[in-house]
Amino acid sequence: MKPEFQRYMELLLEWNEKINLTAITEPEEIKTKHFIDSLTCLKTGYIKDGDKIADVGTGAGFPGIPIKIENRNIDLTLMDSLNKRINFLKTVSDELGLNAKCIHIRAEDAGNDANYRENFDIVVSRAVAGLNVLAEYCLPLVKTGGYMLAMKGKDMDEELENAKPVIKALGGKVKEVQMHDIDGTDITHSIIIIEKLNKTDKRFPRRGKKIGTI
Repeated sequence: MKPEFQRYMELLLEWNEKINLTAITEPEEIKTKHFIDSLTCLKTGYIKDGDKIADVGTGAGFPGIPIKIENRNIDLTLMDSLNKRINFLKTVSDELGLNAKCIHIRAEDAGNDANYRENFDIVVSRAVAGLNVLAEYCLPLVKTGGYMLAMKGKDMDEELENAKPVIKALGGKVKEVQMHDIDGTDITHSIIIIEKLNKTDKRFPRRGKKIGTI
């Protein structure tokens, strides 16, 4: 494990005593269920050097920070709606020299902000919301020709089918679903790769109960 991961773990556990960042506190579980899990995004083959990547609803920095530790040649933006978590992420970024942008913003506000809308090659997200809602949070941020990578559980077929009309309305199409085993565990999860084919209509993203519905 790289020294950056060790320091990241130390900061995670230290800050977790003050603010709720993770329910996983055993070092080996942090390595497998947070670090190795996050790095499966790199195994998809969609993340390239120089890509502008946004991690939406990043929480304690997953999967964005592990990806950046492994590939310093990406331009990473971490977005979260809770300022306490953003303060933690800024500390991690500074201490590890990651130069990540840590933005305190709600996903639906980011999607309507010209600074972020259709500005990213890749948007990643893990354990934030159902895919129909998550797509409306993330796809407005993706450039035409870019990709959304949604980290989900093993059994996501019904969730995926329910989300397809929303994904289409947002200008996207499901390109493939990859299954990844998490090294050191018996866990398998899916990464749903959605390609952005067309610009997102300006009425998206919406707010409240309308999000994720067609």
